[in-house]
Amino acid sequence: MKQKYDLDETDLSIISMMLEDAKTSYAEIGQRLFVSGGTVHVRLKKLTEMGIITGSKLKVNFSKLGFDIIAFLGIFLEKSQYYNDVIKDLNEIPEVVSAHYTTGNYSIFARLMCRDTDHLREVLSNKIQKIEGIQRTETFISLEESINRPPQVLEDTKGEKKEKKKKGK
Repeated sequence: MKQKYDLDETDLSIISMMLEDAKTSYAEIGQRLFVSGGTVHVRLKKLTEMGIITGSKLKVNFSKLGFDIIAFLGIFLEKSQYYNDVIKDLNEIPEVVSAHYTTGNYSIFARLMCRDTDHLREVLSNKIQKIEGIQRTETFISLEESINRPPQVLEDTKGEKKEKKKKGK
């Protein structure tokens, strides 16, 4: 059973602001919430100890580094018992940047980043399709990522998302 954490609006506001821009200083967050920077620091430490915050990431425009292809790969397994071994093998392929165990048509749905279509073809034919337990794959190439955002964690008392209110919606 999943544990329900007792978070107040200050905790959720801190998370929301950090999701928007993780480089925001504790002092600035404190000013916006009318608490001290020290309070923000203590709250973030508590959220980390609870496992709610598990790290931070750098946002990079990978196309500027030569990775022009983002592909999604639906993977059909021969048998579900191959899942753990296949995931272990996929984890060894650097072009596989995420993988999900799914319901529906595919056993695994993976995201790949490659330099170009030749690189993608090489990864598919020389690495992924040679993994024991994979029956077949279906590849989808992304033409454009239109939305990439975290979920809204802070709601007002009426249940409306605060972001919508800010934008006048």
